[in-house]
Amino acid sequence: MGSTKRFDLSGRVVVITGGAGLLGREHAAVIAEAGGVPVLADLRGKDAQEAAQEVSKKYKVPALGVGADITRKKEVEQLLEKLINKFQRVDILINNAANDPKVGDENESSSWSRFENFSLEMWEADLAVGLTGVFICSQVVGSYMAKQGSGVILNISSDLGIVGPDQRLYEIEGRLPEEQPVKPVTYSVVKTGIIGLTRYLATYWASRGVRVNALCPGGIDAGQPTEFKERVHSRIPMGRMARKDEYRGVVLFMVSDESSYMNGA
Repeated sequence: MGSTKRFDLSGRVVVITGGAGLLGREHAAVIAEAGGVPVLADLRGKDAQEAAQEVSKKYKVPALGVGADITRKKEVEQLLEKLINKFQRVDILINNAANDPKVGDENESSSWSRFENFSLEMWEADLAVGLTGVFICSQVVGSYMAKQGSGVILNISSDLGIVGPDQRLYEIEGRLPEEQPVKPVTYSVVKTGIIGLTRYLATYWASRGVRVNALCPGGIDAGQPTEFKERVHSRIPMGRMARKDEYRGVVLFMVSDESSYMNGA
């Protein structure tokens, strides 16, 4: 089989959580471009449906947008049942959904984001979506794929799952240290936990034909303030952040047969 054929996803059903978000739409696009059937699952069901319609129209493949709360196991089970009834299979799961609280600007207080002040309610909410949601989706969909004897799980982590955030990026001149905004603790904890879950599942289901890997994207240019981007760019050897479409190729590689011996990476 040639390399081009190994990238082919024709007919494969791919569940993408957080499918209505910035990267979720990009994942859906590359899956559709390779002939796969993207299923965009998102708490914002209407947005997911609209995104699925756009992908289907552009790439001429079936696509489905569904509303689902991945923190509720029953809803994930219902989603799986719906897909089995409709497509008779599920081949790939991309665990992409996560909360990403935005660091405040100069006109609002950002003391809430500091570790000393970070609320238990926000801690629990962020972990529920970003980590427990990944656990639930992997448990439900991954178990089905293990019984099926084949499947791929791609967990979307982050560079902040590998290194700690440089909080100097968020500093606002003139503010007291205890009032400076910071990247919240939950993002790093969630993205690090995803890597641990990836390693666990990679060995757990290796003999059942299910591969599990994690992608750790760096910062993506999403219209952040110019001053912030200049600070980030100065710390990146290439001198820029990634475009939102620059992870398409690696996502396709990691979920396709081209990476058939890649597991736990």
